[in-house]
Amino acid sequence: MEILLGTTLDVWIGITLVLTGGASYMTGQAIARTWRPLWQVVAYSLLLAVASRFFVYALFDGNMLLASGYVIDAAVLMVIGLLAFRINQVQMMVNQYPWLYERAGPFGYRAR
Repeated sequence: MEILLGTTLDVWIGITLVLTGGASYMTGQAIARTWRPLWQVVAYSLLLAVASRFFVYALFDGNMLLASGYVIDAAVLMVIGLLAFRINQVQMMVNQYPWLYERAGPFGYRAR
């Protein structure tokens, strides 16, 4: 696993999932709440993956320039950000337009 991630699994979980994963969730939430387009979540997730690789390098002497580590980090952070975006977008649509839409699960809404 260290060959793919560039660090140990516990460091990867702490940095990528907890630290930058939380930032990715808040980023998706903020983009959804300000009615910005979905592509911005993708762009910010790519930047957060760079930050995640830097934290692994600077704090734990990991490999910063490992392409597979960056791709895995970016994919995980993108999924977290996109889920947060969709959850908040659905919540906002249902709350702002209750006469038009009703919730159809955590990721969807439907017309009334």
